[in-house]
Amino acid sequence: MADYTCNDVSATGDWTDSIDQCVLTYDDRFLRRKVIKTQTGASVLIDLAQTTSLNHGDGLRVQDGKYIAIEAAAEPLLAITGENLVQLAWHVGNRHTPCQIEPNRLLIQRDKVIGHMLEHLGAVVTQVVEPFTPEGGAYGHGRTHSHEHGHTAHDH
Repeated sequence: MADYTCNDVSATGDWTDSIDQCVLTYDDRFLRRKVIKTQTGASVLIDLAQTTSLNHGDGLRVQDGKYIAIEAAAEPLLAITGENLVQLAWHVGNRHTPCQIEPNRLLIQRDKVIGHMLEHLGAVVTQVVEPFTPEGGAYGHGRTHSHEHGHTAHDH
């Protein structure tokens, strides 16, 4: 049996005072019903009404109104830089690839095919290991790609 049960998630800024935290990769932050572990080793049964994309800073509401913080884990990524960053971002978006957009670079999950394509377009592509917090989609909280999970944008 799990130490905690979570049936509700609160967005960053809508909650305070976490009792623990869960550090999860981008893919692991997409869930509906699953048991996950906190940093202290406690288990949390996530049981949400619908599949949800958790963001860095969200809070899992557990018993007694307490919260467990969600943190983005460091994971293998590609950092993309170049003179034509807006054009590069368009090509990434055109392939429905999750992308973290920063003033001087883009971050995407490691993908050799997309990395090579961007290099051919003049990008400098560097492997990094960092937390990944991509932009949400045009229809709310993103995950319009989610092909690896067997979901579509209509699941949200």
